[in-house]
Amino acid sequence: MKTRHLIVAATIMLITVIAWSCGPAADHGAEAEVAPNTLSEQEKEEGFVLLFDGETTTGWRSYNGEDFPDEGWIVEDGTLRCTGRGGDIVYDGKFRDFHLKIDWKISEGGNSGIFYLGQEIPGRPIWHTAPEFQVLDNERHPDAERGVDGNRKAASLYDILPPVPQNTRPVGEWNNAEIIVYQGSVFHRQNGEDVLEYHLESPEFEQMVEESKFDVELFGKYVEGVIGLQDHGDDVWFRNIKIREY
Repeated sequence: MKTRHLIVAATIMLITVIAWSCGPAADHGAEAEVAPNTLSEQEKEEGFVLLFDGETTTGWRSYNGEDFPDEGWIVEDGTLRCTGRGGDIVYDGKFRDFHLKIDWKISEGGNSGIFYLGQEIPGRPIWHTAPEFQVLDNERHPDAERGVDGNRKAASLYDILPPVPQNTRPVGEWNNAEIIVYQGSVFHRQNGEDVLEYHLESPEFEQMVEESKFDVELFGKYVEGVIGLQDHGDDVWFRNIKIREY
């Protein structure tokens, strides 16, 4: 009887060891986690390029300027961090049809944004022309409760369309944003989920713009434009900024 018990116990232990060892092995087939500010093999094959190398401000400059601001923006621990008073910054290139990926993290009560298709018009801020993927602390910043149906919360098309679902992670955690523009159609994705879609220069879009704070004659045109990061006076961090053009 004792021998039988020992055999049963040994068998259970062997099955447990095999099951445990097979669990991690199942993950070996998946693509290894990519270090921040680098491209995966799949992204390289798809044609993505980095817009931020994690170490320098190369490629970035002030909106309507030629140089990177002397204050308000720094490179810190592999992130492009806004500390305020530096003004909005843009990448020195223009894009029309593209897939942009960017990670963002906001401070408590913070507000910022990711601009795209922006036009640099002397004397006018970037938000007069560029749609904005909103970056916000939804729990503390009062703008989260303004607007209509959450269209000023994180991942929204600011002041126009709310994100559905609202899947923003808490302050201090990283969120992954994706913006896709293709033949006038625009998609916002956040943390792996589609959250909104609209169509530039369509009658429906222009009606929404007319009902917002923006000027329908200037805002959100389907033309080449700059990608920008907003200085709203609050601490915000960006990393993993990468893009491919269609």
